[in-house]
Parts: sequence; structure tokens; C-alpha cells
Amino acid sequence: MRKIEFPDRADWQGLVKRPTQNYEDLEAGIAQTFRLVQEQGDGALLELTQKYDGVKLTSLFTTQEEIAAAETELSAELKEAILQAYSNIQLFHAQQAEQPKQLETMPGVMCWRKSVPIDRVGLYIPGGTAPLFSTLLMLGVPAKLAGCPEVILCTPPAKDGSIHPAIRYTASLLGIDKIVKVGGAQAIAAMAFGTESIPAVNKIFGPGNQYVTVAKQMLSKTGVAIDLPAGPSEVLVIADDSANPAFVAADLLSQAEHGADSQVVVLTTSAEMLSRVEQELQTQLDNLPRKEFAAKALDNSLGILLGSVDEMLRFSNLYAPEHLILSIRNFEQVLDDITNAGSVFLGNYSPESAGDYASGTNHTLPTNGYARAYSGVSLDSFVKKITFQHITPVGLQNIGKTIEVMAAAEGLEAHKNAVSIRLKEVQNV
Repeated sequence: MRKIEFPDRADWQGLVKRPTQNYEDLEAGIAQTFRLVQEQGDGALLELTQKYDGVKLTSLFTTQEEIAAAETELSAELKEAILQAYSNIQLFHAQQAEQPKQLETMPGVMCWRKSVPIDRVGLYIPGGTAPLFSTLLMLGVPAKLAGCPEVILCTPPAKDGSIHPAIRYTASLLGIDKIVKVGGAQAIAAMAFGTESIPAVNKIFGPGNQYVTVAKQMLSKTGVAIDLPAGPSEVLVIADDSANPAFVAADLLSQAEHGADSQVVVLTTSAEMLSRVEQELQTQLDNLPRKEFAAKALDNSLGILLGSVDEMLRFSNLYAPEHLILSIRNFEQVLDDITNAGSVFLGNYSPESAGDYASGTNHTLPTNGYARAYSGVSLDSFVKKITFQHITPVGLQNIGKTIEVMAAAEGLEAHKNAVSIRLKEVQNV
């Protein structure tokens, strides 16, 4: 971890830049995958799955028998954990539902807004080095609560052509019965453009490797929506001398183990704390099965010594972390000062892992500084907000003159006339 002591404020902008990868060289290959899937449909998916995953499939879809079998393939302990997480995530997201509220902006002018579910959504769930059934909960729960009529799940198969039982079990729990055994950019293409057996969706959700990330970004040119700009995982920990260095190190490593391109940052006012965190990182790193990923991520990471809690919060807001942990005394007093973060964890006993799995909040969050403008996935991500209005004859008389004057000032006579022609009829009644 790169260690920096009391950096000048003018240097902060450089420090908050993430390690960048040049994805432009991937775009040509992904565009070719897009064309292949558009032209050859299911055949292209079977061919590309054999090429990239080493699996020769006879069917793209997981059968109902395979989905049902997951119930007996998982331990009782894991099923109980998934059910508890499901309950908490459902409780948290259910309270986000917005009920239509009619408002009379002036006599006779009624306006309201209604949430309408997106007709068809696609969920991409990685299944390689880490089958992310937790992400399926994070996306599937709000999709179902929103009432999306159709949910398509794409996830890459194992070498034997199977889908991890935890993903199948979670899909069954959510009532998702369309599980497509396809991963990578080809899965994104299938959901975006559709094939003979896979319907095109209106919006695609879910994380993935660099090919999936770029493929989703490229869809903005085709009119297919995606959840949010997402890249490598990241966490920023703000720690004073009341923090537990072992806890801080554990939180940093929990994100570093995601991949070599992840970034973790610790800000502290205590030189001794920074030193003890570094010692803990080495001790805990040696015991991790994914220590090679985590060690490479630490090469991209920062330990920064600053002069005050206020300075740490200012730096954090500039960095706009995906995950922010406040391991400081009296954290309640500074909550209003947090303006840019995907999800915030308060105190020494709120590990970021809780949000990743089971506390209830969503772990699909903006990275790479996008938390300055984007929110994480929520119930709102799966609905459209449609506004309605009803104007009575009396209402038109009340608001008509305002519209006519404004339309005339903009030189849009047809807009003005759409009101004037109605007013004449109302006045003649």
C-alpha cells in the first residue's frame, strides 16, 4: 500500500484518480461478438460458450429439474443464510415503494406520478471464480417487488455445463425460472438484442469482468439501458485512534480480494494507526485463499495521513467511494457532511461485508467516482416514473393565460393555440 503523509490539498485531485485500464482495445472484439449474436442468435451463443468457457452445451437453458435439484444440493446452513438475507433485503427494499399522490397545483389542475415496472429486465450474475448468488438476491428481490413481468437471468456454466446450485436455489426462491447458461459479452448481447429463444430486455443489471463491463457500456449507443456505470470494487475507511486496526485491515482486504484491479483506501489522523493497519494487512493477507488478487490490489491502494476528521471527510467526498466506512468516535455528528458515497457503514462493528450479503441494503453500487452523481440499485431502478395530469374546464381557465403568455414568448404559436382553442369553447359554454 502506498503511504502518503499530509498531502497538499492541491494534490488531492491526483490522489483520487483510480488505477485506469485501457478498454478501447476490447471494443472491437466485443462489437464482433455483438454482430455474431445478432446474426446467428442461439447458434452463436453455443459456439462462443464452447470457445470461451470450454463447455459444449446441448441446451442454453437450465431445466426445471436442475432448478428443483438445488434444494438438495446445498447445506441446510447455507439455505438458512440465504433465506435470512432474502428476508432482510426484501424488508429494506419493500419500504422504498412510492404510492401515487394526487396534488392539485391550482384549482382544477390535478397532477400525480405513478411507478410502473419495466416490462422485461435482464440480470447478469458472474459464475466463475466466485458465483455471486448474493448479487442475484440484490437484483432479483427489487425486480420482483417492482412487479417486472419478465426476468431473464444469464450466468456462465461450469466446465460440466451446470450452474452453481446456490445460484439455482436463489433463482428458485425469487421465482426466476429462465436461467440461461451463457456468460461474458455474448450474454450481454443476447439480452440486449434477443435470439430465437432469449427475448430482448429493456434494461440490463449486474456486474462482470472487463468484457461484461465494456459490453454494457457499449449498449448506451444502442438504446438498451443498464443499471449504472460500474467497475472494480473499492472501499474507503476513515479511521481515528479509536478504530480497531485489525477490523480496518479486514475491511480493506474484503474488497481487495475481489480482484487485482480493486482499490482500497484508508484515511487516518493517527500515524500509529496507519502503521498498525499495515502490519495487520500483511498478517491477514497471508491467510487468504485469494491473496494473490488481494496483494495486487494493495499495490494500487493508498494509506493517507491527514490532519483532522474534517479533512478526511473532504477527501472522501472528492474520492466518492463505492463503500465508505467511518471507524471514528462520534460518527453521528458528521453524517450530514457525507455527500458522495455509494453506501456508508458506521462504527467499528459495521463491516462492509454486512452490506454485501445480508443487512438489507443493496450492494450494486457506483464505482470509479460515479457516486458523485449516481445512486446504487434500488426498487426505483426497476420502475419507470410516469406523470399524469387532469385539467378540468375551470382548471384550464385558471392556468390557460399563463400557458398562452409563455408559449407566445417562445414563439410557439401552435402551443398557444392548443390552449386558446379550448378556452374559447369553455367560455362559450
